[in-house]
Amino acid sequence: MSAHEIAPTALSSSHADDFQGRTRSVDLAGVRVAEFAMSPVTGTRTPTHIRRHDPDVYQLFLVHDGPVRLEQRRTDSVLEAGDFSLFSTSHPYFTTFADIGALTRLTILFLPGEALPLPRGTLERLLAHQLPARTGTGAILARYLTGLHEHAAGCDPADLPRLGAIGLDLAATFLAGRLGTANLLTPETRRRTLAARIDAFIDRHLGDPDLDPAAIAARHHISVRTLHLLFQDRAETVSATVRRRRLERARADLADPRLRDQPIGEVGLRWGFRTAAEFSRAFRNAYGMSPRDHRQHALNS
Repeated sequence: MSAHEIAPTALSSSHADDFQGRTRSVDLAGVRVAEFAMSPVTGTRTPTHIRRHDPDVYQLFLVHDGPVRLEQRRTDSVLEAGDFSLFSTSHPYFTTFADIGALTRLTILFLPGEALPLPRGTLERLLAHQLPARTGTGAILARYLTGLHEHAAGCDPADLPRLGAIGLDLAATFLAGRLGTANLLTPETRRRTLAARIDAFIDRHLGDPDLDPAAIAARHHISVRTLHLLFQDRAETVSATVRRRRLERARADLADPRLRDQPIGEVGLRWGFRTAAEFSRAFRNAYGMSPRDHRQHALNS
């Protein structure tokens, strides 16, 4: 599993007799995302391994269960859940996954060395460092990685290169922010990263009835015209995006048995509709039935 998914690496484990490991990956046309879960293990990549095969890839990984120890280029870090770290297949490294009584989970974003718009010498200052990712671009990148496997199967194959470009842009922006080299990013990388931030902002604020293009633009310090330009290559406008996502959340709540006793109007209000009548009208226009009919059908089927 390791040699195929990461690079040739010597593995050892105190759980050799009952070792468990699983992985799944998504190829995004030049960028790859893999999710791992495994028993406690120690991995060592030596100069001999590198001479045998070096894919020349940076691996930005997100720890879901810690602690994980990583050592590379004289930097030694202990990572906890929610931390990122970066390592390179072109240098020896050592890593240990602690025994937490369950499989340790992490997600790795594989980034070809030539794809990142940052100088290698500068980028390698981050190798094996603990990179917390609970706010800002790091939080958006973490959400992108964890959500990708949940939804990739339902994506049109033609969308995968675009998803890969978004992942690369988010990673480059996150790393550049840690290095203080955001000025090295291309205008297209900055544009796509801004669009990803706006998408995340919309999702977090769907319950705000005042969420509209003007509010979204003001929060991101851009004009409404610039906001609309960011959405011009999408199938729907900013307002249509907000309305669709609100309706999707409300529709899911109406089908949730745990919420069967919650008044329908309250469901609409929770997701940003100002009145029950407005919610009912928008729901019927989108789905061809009333919220009440949808709830009855979903809960009785």
